[in-house]
Amino acid sequence: MKVLVVVDMQNDFIDGALGTEEAVQIIPAVQKKIAEYRKNGDAVFFTRDTHSTDYLNTQEGKNLPVVHCVKDTEGWQICDKLDVGECPVIDKPSFGSLELPEKIGLLKAVEQIELCGLCTDICVISNALIIKANMPEVPVVVDAAACAGVTPESHRNALNAMKMCQIKIINE
Repeated sequence: MKVLVVVDMQNDFIDGALGTEEAVQIIPAVQKKIAEYRKNGDAVFFTRDTHSTDYLNTQEGKNLPVVHCVKDTEGWQICDKLDVGECPVIDKPSFGSLELPEKIGLLKAVEQIELCGLCTDICVISNALIIKANMPEVPVVVDAAACAGVTPESHRNALNAMKMCQIKIINE
């Protein structure tokens, strides 16, 4: 079985508080990828950046003082152009999820894990490295055309860093 992880495709990262044109542009590629995995009977997981109303008092909030992805707000919701359906959604309080590889590990015969979404240079790279560290013998793939970074330059830097950690980058 193959697994697709759709990272933080939330309103605040697409066209909200931290949105970018690059994030808007990857929506069709992410839609296509989700449909492809479902058609093949493979697993799809979503992650959701999740903060509380005291975000600005956290370490992250002090370093990035832009309130975003506050639980139960419109900005926290996954983009309604993506069909979550019955897929598992993992709320993560930080860049990477330690729960994600645990949940994936419950599946039988995982032959590949692919990531797409936002932001390449923060949450995609964090989750890809956590998965690789927890499941070193499972190939991890990142679709560059279905990811966007904070900036195009930081997107490219993150892709190069992941390559060095034996994560396969496709569609550059």
